[in-house]
Amino acid sequence: MNQTRWQTLMSALGLPPSEECYHALHAAYSEKHRFYHTVDHIDAMLTHFDGVKEIAEKPEELELAIWFHDAVYKPLSKTNELDSANWAQTFLATHSYGKAGIERVHNLIMATLHNGNIKTPDEQLIVDIDLAILGAPPDVHDQFERNVRKEYRLVPGFIYRKKRKELLRSFLSRGSIYNLELFNERYEDQAKQNLHRAISTL
Repeated sequence: MNQTRWQTLMSALGLPPSEECYHALHAAYSEKHRFYHTVDHIDAMLTHFDGVKEIAEKPEELELAIWFHDAVYKPLSKTNELDSANWAQTFLATHSYGKAGIERVHNLIMATLHNGNIKTPDEQLIVDIDLAILGAPPDVHDQFERNVRKEYRLVPGFIYRKKRKELLRSFLSRGSIYNLELFNERYEDQAKQNLHRAISTL
């Protein structure tokens, strides 16, 4: 979450430097209750994005959605994505960004609910970037699982294990975890191995 990168993005979107928003986002991702949904998560997603941005239809809007998509993260809340999307919407509207673009960014963030309700290629792309961690090397994936558990440390173990297994099995129940062939080829097999292992340890 480099400030220079943020300002480059602002310029590409025709927006002012917006340093106050940058610092607010950085502070949000640095909250003490976060162990996975942190600055490092955004940096990892931006690195994945840099490798595939040429296939994005609206790369600047997609990158902005990455910056905002977990900006609001309260482990026991069911409205994190909506709250994050609304923050992005308010930010863009304040700077008179186009209505259609605001809607696209809002939809991109909402796509990270991972409920299958995605309509555009860019929504498929941000979802796949967000899920790339599932196909990471085993040690990286195992640390991811431990970090998620830390974020839900207030949830009793038996409830957490039940809910987590339900979520992980929902990914395995799909025909493919990833939407795009590029991600499928890179991560699908490893992701399935990681998910099976994670479920067995729960």
